[in-house]
Parts: sequence; structure tokens; C-alpha cells
Amino acid sequence: MKFTDLAPIAGTRRTADGYLVADVRTARTGIQLYAGHEVGKPEMATVKVYRPEDQVFDKASLGSYAHKPVTSDHPDEAVTADNWKALSVGQIGDEVARDGEFVRIPLIVMDGATIGEIEGGKRELSAGYTCDLAWEPGTTPAGEKYDAIQKDIRINHVAIVQRGRAGSEARIGDGAGKWGVSPVNTQIADERIPKMDLRKILVDGLTVETTDQGAQAITKLQKDLESSAAKFVDAEKAHQTALVAKDAELAKKDAEIDALKGKILSDADLDKRVQARADLITKAHAIAKDVKTEGLSDAAIRKAVVVAMLGDAAVAGKSEAYIDARFDMLVEDASKNGADPFRTVVQQGLSQVSDADKVVTDAYSQMVADMKAGKTSAAAN
Repeated sequence: MKFTDLAPIAGTRRTADGYLVADVRTARTGIQLYAGHEVGKPEMATVKVYRPEDQVFDKASLGSYAHKPVTSDHPDEAVTADNWKALSVGQIGDEVARDGEFVRIPLIVMDGATIGEIEGGKRELSAGYTCDLAWEPGTTPAGEKYDAIQKDIRINHVAIVQRGRAGSEARIGDGAGKWGVSPVNTQIADERIPKMDLRKILVDGLTVETTDQGAQAITKLQKDLESSAAKFVDAEKAHQTALVAKDAELAKKDAEIDALKGKILSDADLDKRVQARADLITKAHAIAKDVKTEGLSDAAIRKAVVVAMLGDAAVAGKSEAYIDARFDMLVEDASKNGADPFRTVVQQGLSQVSDADKVVTDAYSQMVADMKAGKTSAAAN
């Protein structure tokens, strides 16, 4: 990859032949910034490139300065034997040395027009070179983080340019033209990268400085988070409401089940009901043997017996309790007027009743069947 370095021309002198001789600093160690798209990383705004001492002051790298051509501005291509005569305005000497963090070189400018430009103010140098850019992120001994390292630095030429952005400090500069890659100057605005106005925004209680686009993105994300949180709250409320409704439904079902259980008779209760029903039918037929009992409730049987014995007028407008009392009185009167027919039936057994009382037996059997069928149906529900 091709790069350029900038440095000022200082301490110049003229020779007897009119040539201009200077001793200058042309490169330094450390970290320099590059636009990401210029070094193959368009997804990065800037890239920090490290120039370590062992590469800048490598013997082969320093040796590559000696006798290389000096040009007026950077040429569009590397200087070679094929174009040297047309592009060169001078030459670098061979006494290349380290000067602190800089590389110091001697040079001579031999072209009169270029010398005139230098004396008129065109006094910056920009070194054009190639190097391998190794993407090896790390931290310098001074604690600065970087993204890549320059290795195998080899000088092609040194160009005289109108202005270097670093002033008197040697650095990779903006005089690259089509020659190579120019870094981002941290002190003077780079025309190729628009200056970004930063604004402060509060993120989770912390103040963050970012661009307008970054602030817009953060604000959108914050609104999205708030919307998601609101949706979560609504979903939680709906979930709780559904749970309450389901609990109410289950409670209702439990109540219905309990009610059904209450209606289911145990075997002992069923036996008592059957016995009581049989006793009632026996008493009814003992008092009024032709009374119909099939399909009638207990209360209806008592009422039918009272009507059969005393007539409709006896029950007209009367309460169930009154009718039950009249029935009990008829049962008592029947027992006083001779042998108790009910007791006789119980003692002798239903199988010995007369043909006239066969209906009692049939009613008893039907009632038992009905009650058993009712118990089975209740249990199934």
C-alpha cells in the first residue's frame, strides 16, 4: 500500500552552483489516523495505524531513503527509471539518521523553478513510500490503542508540496494526490472528511457525546424500548385479566361439581329414601287402596290419599303442611280402627299382600328403579 509523509523544509542553504541544500525531518514514529475507506475498511470512520520504532528505524527502511528522487508535488505514479528524468527535481543524500522520534535526511533541489517556489513559500515535504499494513490490533508502549501496524516501509520519493497540515511536525500528510493514502490530521480539518458536530444525549442516566445521526439513532432506540416496555405492561395486564377470568371459571365449575356431589346420595341414604317411599306407598294403599301413586311425588301421594278419603274440598286452598297433617291423621285413624295394615304388611312381607295390593309392590319396584337410575345419572354428571 502506498503512503505519504509530510515535513517542513527548514535550514536551507544555496550552493555556489545555485542548488538548494537542506537537512530535514521527514517521518516519525507513533499512531496516525486514516480514513477507513482509504485503507480497505469502509465500515470504519477512521483507522489508527501504528508506526513502531523497530519499523520506522529499521535498517532496510532507513536505507531506502538514500539517493531517492525529490519531486515537485507527488506524481500520479511511483518514480522509476522510466520516468525519473521527467519527474525528479533533486535527490536525497545517503546520511539518513534517527533524530528522536523522527527520521532526518539530507536533500538537494537542483531545479531552478522548484527552488524559486520553495523560496516563495512552498516549503513542506511529503514522503511517498510503500509498506505492508498488518491488521493486528494492539496497544503501544505508551498505552495508545491501534488497529493496524505499518511494516516493511520502503521510500519511493520525497515530494515538495505547498502546505502540510502538521506545520513543523513530521507526519503522513495530505499532499498524496494520486500517489497514496493520506492520514486524518487531528489538529487541522481534513477536507476529505467533513467535520462532525457533536451533541450530548442522556442514555440510561449517562451523558454521551455523539453526532446528530447517532443521537437520532439513540433516540429512536429509546422510543422503541419505551414502546416495547408499554406493550409488555399491556400484555402482562391482559395476562393477569385472563388468569382472573380463568380462576373465576374454575371456581364456578368447582361450585357446580360440589353441588352435583351434594345431590348424589350414598348407598345408605338411598336405602333410607327407598324405605321411606315404600312406607308412604304402603300407608297410602292401606288407607285408599285404589289411589294411584306411580309418577307422583311424596307430597302428591299424600294429597291424592286425602282427596280420595275426604274429597277435593278438604285440600282446596290448603298448604302442603296442612295436607301432610291431614294425611297423618288418616294414618292414625286407620291404625285405631283395627289392626294396623301398615304394620301387618311390614311383618308379613310384601310378597304376601293381596292381589288388590299388588300395585303397592309394583310401585315400590318402580320407585327403586327410578331412584337407582337417578343416582347413576347424577354420578355420571
